[in-house]
Amino acid sequence: MEWYYYVLVVLVGVFAGFLNTLAGSGSIISLSLLMFMGLPANVANGTNRIAILLQNMVGVSSFKKQKVFSFKEGIWLALPAIVGSVIGASLAVEINEAMMEKTIGALLIFLFFIVLYKPDAWVKGQAGLIRSKPSIVQVIIFFFIGLYGGFIQAGVGFFLLSGLVLGAGFDLVKANAIKAFIILLYTIFALGIFIMNDQIDYKIGFILAAGNMIGAYIAANFAVSLGAKFVRYILLAVIIFASLKFLGVYEMLGLI
Repeated sequence: MEWYYYVLVVLVGVFAGFLNTLAGSGSIISLSLLMFMGLPANVANGTNRIAILLQNMVGVSSFKKQKVFSFKEGIWLALPAIVGSVIGASLAVEINEAMMEKTIGALLIFLFFIVLYKPDAWVKGQAGLIRSKPSIVQVIIFFFIGLYGGFIQAGVGFFLLSGLVLGAGFDLVKANAIKAFIILLYTIFALGIFIMNDQIDYKIGFILAAGNMIGAYIAANFAVSLGAKFVRYILLAVIIFASLKFLGVYEMLGLI
């Protein structure tokens, strides 16, 4: 492989890590690059998890140093997501995800209007929803989010943010921090599934991870310094980009 491919992988990793940490769906870009480079879809999916794991280690560490959240705020929501992710990753080594992508694209369009329609909930949070331990409904919601995250990862950040803001009552900056913590924990288990099925290119994975880690560090500081209102605008923009990709609009227009 030519040297410039490795440079491209790092640069894409920086951008993907920034998007993943600040909003979500950076994995759409990194997965597309990995498959363009010739990795089979399932191997690209597994390889991307190395970058996701290390990216969120950096993101969580940065958010924690800035005292945005505490681990206990995310651990109870992470547990059902971990269970879901193990099941999702087990399915991912076999199932074609094309139909699921179309469904997710439609859901993201719906989510865009929710974010647009209820700005205060995303910016200020809803203290009345915050619990020391999750309700049954929250457990179910985060189980299915983990299921999807274990399956394909791309776009899972949006659903975690919506669950954390609208379902758990956190403001968008704290939700981003807890999102990174949840993804970090469940990715450990999902990555294990891909390792056991020999669906990882370690060399490319760690090169991509170097970029993702840089992007995550930059984004974590952006999120805190610029606040929830700014992050909401970024979130709206990225949701539109991601939904069009999942719905196959770029392919129909010959852009990708």
